Amino acid sequence: MYNSKITGLGFYVPDNIVTNDDLSKMMDTNDEWIQERTGIKERRWIPEGSEDTSAVMGAKAARIAIERAGLTKDDIDFIVFATLSPDYYFPGCGVQLQEMLNMRTIGALDVRNQCSGFVYAISIADQFIKTGMYKNVLVVGSEFHSGGLDKTDRGRGVTVIFGDGAGAAVLSRTEDNNKGILSTHLHSEGKHAEELIVSAPSIKHWVPEILAANDENDESYFPYMNGTFVFKHAIVRFSEVIIEGLEANNLTASDINLFIPHQANLRISQFVQKKFRLRDDQVYNNIMEYGNTTAASIAIALTEAWEKGEIKDNDIVVLAAFGSGFTWGSVIIRW
Repeated sequence: MYNSKITGLGFYVPDNIVTNDDLSKMMDTNDEWIQERTGIKERRWIPEGSEDTSAVMGAKAARIAIERAGLTKDDIDFIVFATLSPDYYFPGCGVQLQEMLNMRTIGALDVRNQCSGFVYAISIADQFIKTGMYKNVLVVGSEFHSGGLDKTDRGRGVTVIFGDGAGAAVLSRTEDNNKGILSTHLHSEGKHAEELIVSAPSIKHWVPEILAANDENDESYFPYMNGTFVFKHAIVRFSEVIIEGLEANNLTASDINLFIPHQANLRISQFVQKKFRLRDDQVYNNIMEYGNTTAASIAIALTEAWEKGEIKDNDIVVLAAFGSGFTWGSVIIRW
């Protein structure tokens, strides 16, 4: 059986920076309140009139990752695209990416696992490579949140959290079973699905009903989050799935060179860091600058950490995510 390793990374975020002070002009909030609860100082939002969408940003990040892998678009055998904010209800962004990059008629799979999307996508790509089916798989996480947020006082508890952006990784086959993706671990608990949700459109609220109601006060199109409930579950599941990954590879927390969590809330990352007694230089956070970019967050953070030289040969890198679904997972990598 083969192993897979990350051979190329790339990310893209819009140039438009939206600070907490900018948000205070739209809704009743302030910089101190946002930073205290989330750790976020600013985020990137796609400006009106921009060409950027989830698919477009994903394509921009993918081009960088493919080039850094020393490959061309024709070397890619399969696409896995993770997003909760696709350009269309259907088809998904994977096939759009295939067309935008003018690729061969390779397969394209869309992953709808929200905050855990990139971790799930990495795991899927890893399995395809391990079995020998594909040699090079492109994994993309991309989100266009800002177009679907409630920017009034009603939505301030959620809207301040999210940002737009995309990240990409190329996974390639290797015969060195001691390097690359050592293991992946995935979980879900659907009974809590409605604690973090966008409930419309849905089977209960579909196109005929939407058109008939024409209700401008309908909140079901905007994200809802039971923040305290999500936080309490996140810190438990983060810890569990990290321990699961370490134990599967006969590792301990002291072996971690770099931990890159999903950038949901700085307080969650700090709680997990403290639990595992990790130093600041062992944890990479960038939620301060980008907010929560959901399926893109780990991809962006991983790319930034690599660009800054914070990931070195033979390092143990741990990725972990928790989010809507509830879904959660971890990836253990020996770089």
